[in-house]
Amino acid sequence: MTHHPVSRVMSTQHPDNVRTPFFSANAVIEGDEEIKECFYVFSHLNIDEQLWDMDGKEVDNFVVKKLLSKYPDYFRKTRLGKEKFLTLRVPNPEIERNESKLLMECLSSIPRHYDLAKEFYGENDGRNAPIFEVAIPMCGGEEIVRFIHHLYKEHIGFSNRTILGSPITKWMGKYYPDSIRVIPLFETKEAMLNADKIVSSYVKAEGIKEYQRVWLARSDPALNYGSTTTVLLIKIALQRLYAAQQDAGIDLLPIIGCGTAPFRGNFSPINARAMLDGYPSCQTFTAQSAFKYDFSPQEVQRGVEMVRETPVRKPTLIDEDVALPLAEKMEKEYTACIALLHETINRFAALIPSRRKRKLHIDLFGYARSMANFTLPRAIPFCASLYSLGLPPDLFGVSALTAKEVETLRAFYPTIDDDMRAGLQYLNEDNLSHFPPEIRKRVDAVKGLFAIETNEEHKEITASIMHDFAKGDMAKLHDDILKAGNARRFLG
Repeated sequence: MTHHPVSRVMSTQHPDNVRTPFFSANAVIEGDEEIKECFYVFSHLNIDEQLWDMDGKEVDNFVVKKLLSKYPDYFRKTRLGKEKFLTLRVPNPEIERNESKLLMECLSSIPRHYDLAKEFYGENDGRNAPIFEVAIPMCGGEEIVRFIHHLYKEHIGFSNRTILGSPITKWMGKYYPDSIRVIPLFETKEAMLNADKIVSSYVKAEGIKEYQRVWLARSDPALNYGSTTTVLLIKIALQRLYAAQQDAGIDLLPIIGCGTAPFRGNFSPINARAMLDGYPSCQTFTAQSAFKYDFSPQEVQRGVEMVRETPVRKPTLIDEDVALPLAEKMEKEYTACIALLHETINRFAALIPSRRKRKLHIDLFGYARSMANFTLPRAIPFCASLYSLGLPPDLFGVSALTAKEVETLRAFYPTIDDDMRAGLQYLNEDNLSHFPPEIRKRVDAVKGLFAIETNEEHKEITASIMHDFAKGDMAKLHDDILKAGNARRFLG
C-alpha cells in the first residue's frame, strides 16, 4: 500500500467521556472550548486529524481563524492542511432536509478558511488549503457523494463564472481549493456491504486520483444490529474494499468510527494493539472523547503513537458464506433482546448527563432509533444505561450461538474473547431479577460460551444504581452513574 499523508488517528467530538477535560470550565464542552480541544489534540496528544462536526451540533464556523490567531507560534511551525488536518462532517441533504442549507454554508466556508490561511502563511498558489475534505453521513449510494463533489466544484469553487458580464473573481478574488475530497460514511448494513461497489463507482465516475477514504460506522450499526454482528459486517466490508482497490486503481483507505465502550468498538489507549490486530487494513481509527479524557495523557500519547507507528496491512480473511448467516442469526437475537428492554433503556437514558452541546437533528432514524415497534436513544446514552444497570449490551446477539459457532467466529474475529471479557466484566447478576426472565436465560447462555471476570468495584456501584432506580430515588443516581462511568473509563 502506498504511503499517503492521511492520518492514522482522527480525534472526534463524540461525547462518550466521563471526566471533564482540564480546558473546559463545565462538564458540557461547547464553543471556544472545542477550539482549545483541537489545539490540545494536535499539540499534546500528537493526533494529526480533528473531525469538525457540523452535523448535529452548533459548531464554530470560524475554527481556522481562531486556531491561527490563538496559537500562531504552533501553527507557523506545524502547517494546518499539510501536517495537521481538519475534516468537516456535514449534513446529508438526502436525509436531513431541514439542514440542506447548512450544507451550503459548510461548503462555502472552505474558500474563506483558505483565504485566512493564505494571509497567515503568506502564500497564494491554491495549494495547502487548511480544509479540503468533508465526510457525508448516512450514505446509501454514490449519488449523494457525487452530488456534493459537484456542488462544491460547480457552485462554490466558481472562479470562472460571471455576473453581469464581470467575472466573479473581479469582486471576490479566486476561490480555492478548486475541488474537495468527499468521504462517504456508511452506517447501515446494506451500505457497508455495498461500500466497495459504491466507492469504486464514485472513484471511476469522478476520476479520483491518489486515494479515496471510506468511513465505516461502528456505534450506530451496533445499536441497530448488535455489536458482534457489526464487527463481522465491518470485516466483510474491509475485505471487499481491499479487493476493490485493484479495479479502482487507487488505494481505498478505511476509517472505523470506534468508541471506547466495548459495545461501540473497544478502542482505548490501552487496547490499541488489539484494535490494530483486529482491523489490520484500517487506515484511520477515531479517538472519541473517552479515549482522550478518561485515560492519563501519557496513556493516550502511547496509544496514539502505537497506531501511528504501525503500518497498514492486509485485512483478516473472512469466509463470507459462513460469516453472513452468523451475523443474521445474531442480529435477530439482538433485536429480540432489545424488544424486552427498550422501555427500561429509554427511562434510564433520560438520566445520562450530557457531555457536548448538541442540537436535535434528523439522524438515520432521528435521534430516537426506530426499531420494529419501538424507539431507542442514541448509542452513547443507550450504552451508558445498560452498563450502569449491570447489563452489558455485549451479551445480546452472541447469546444465540452454539459453542461450535463461537469457535467458527474466533477464526474471523480473533479478538472476540478479549472484547467479550472487556464488556462482560460489567455484568451484575444480582440485578437480573429486575429484568424479564428471558434476559436471565440469555445471560446463562453467554456464561456457557465466554469467561466472565466480574469487576467488583463496578458491581457494587451498579447494585446501588439499580436499588435507587427501582425505588424511583433520583437523589444519588447522578453521582453513581458518573462513579460507574469512572470505574469503566467511559460514559457510554
